[in-house]
Amino acid sequence: MFQSMWEDLRRAFDSGNMIIRLIIINVAVFVLVGAVYLLLLLSMGHSGEHSNAFDRFVTWFCMPADGIVFLRQPWSLFTNIFLHTGLFHILWNMLFLYWFGRIVGDLLGDHRVLPIYLLGGLAGALLFFLVSNIFHIGTYAMGASGAVMAFVVTAGLLAPDYEIRLLLLGNIRLKYIVLVLLVLDVVQIIIRKNTGGHIAHLGGAAMGLIFVYQLRAGQDWSVPINRLLNYLWRLFRSLKGTPVRPKVRVTQRNTVKAHAEAQRKSNSTTPHNMDEATFQEQIDAILDKIKQSGYDSLSAEEKEFLFNASRRP
Repeated sequence: MFQSMWEDLRRAFDSGNMIIRLIIINVAVFVLVGAVYLLLLLSMGHSGEHSNAFDRFVTWFCMPADGIVFLRQPWSLFTNIFLHTGLFHILWNMLFLYWFGRIVGDLLGDHRVLPIYLLGGLAGALLFFLVSNIFHIGTYAMGASGAVMAFVVTAGLLAPDYEIRLLLLGNIRLKYIVLVLLVLDVVQIIIRKNTGGHIAHLGGAAMGLIFVYQLRAGQDWSVPINRLLNYLWRLFRSLKGTPVRPKVRVTQRNTVKAHAEAQRKSNSTTPHNMDEATFQEQIDAILDKIKQSGYDSLSAEEKEFLFNASRRP
């Protein structure tokens, strides 16, 4: 049974988009952390020592507010954005990641999903660190909330009039959902309830805003992130002794026909020369179709349009 479950997870990870992979990674870390807690409980009993040991273990991967502690565990700048210890904490983060991440992935391309996640999470952690050292509002931060808020704001800026059906409320436009979530974060900060966590939310939200405006200005921040990740992946494979596939040279003679066909398709679906009203109308129609039937229901031309739309300045 467990072998079958493992194979199902592997297939889901290999065939899924980046949002699915991020969810699998977060859930896997959550299960692993839960297993550590269970092992400590079984080995130490209910004396309370298991709780202290577990807290020490978890804080080793959390983002600390103390600069000296951070110098001892610099990896926590990255590990904290995959770490959850509460069931509802990870549940809501993964639901929001799925809802808003799918919209961002469909509009900007799957290759920009991981960079947005990392940038949003890092921005949230760094803002928490900065504000905590000024106002002494927290000791540690963890969770994907900052990264998730980057997707929330990015989706709201890309498709503000896209509607999401909410239980008991009906269809709500994305821009109003984003506004309510940001207001709730500000209110929670004012009443000093999990202040550090909500500061991290705003850091991720700010990164989503900056990312979209930089992309519209022609600066794609996902490019250097992906280059770095690809370099690290190649380095990791080389250290393992796994041969890296050589790049294949293709002669111009063999690619003339393919290039002409690709150019024809690109011209037929390109949004770059459309006026703003026609462009938004086409985007709205595609988003409605995604909402009704899912991304897989799109035709090849509609998917191509979405890809080209993500490159529109």
